[in-house]
Amino acid sequence: MIPKKYEFITFAFFMSLFMTLLMSFVITLINVGFSEAFFFQWFGAFWRAYIIAFPAVLTVVPLVRKLVKKLVAEH
Repeated sequence: MIPKKYEFITFAFFMSLFMTLLMSFVITLINVGFSEAFFFQWFGAFWRAYIIAFPAVLTVVPLVRKLVKKLVAEH
């Protein structure tokens, strides 16, 4: 098991992984359709997006949490 102190990094890793897999699949499918080279094109799009997505999630999630805390009323 992963120690609790690495929870946020683990969250960011999996959140960016799943979102990048999904979004790169959809965008690749829309742009090129299914072809013989689809999975190679998808993987190329995925890894390029993932190297941006992981640090982006690490940066953006704390900002989004602060914004949501300000916008959501406590009851």
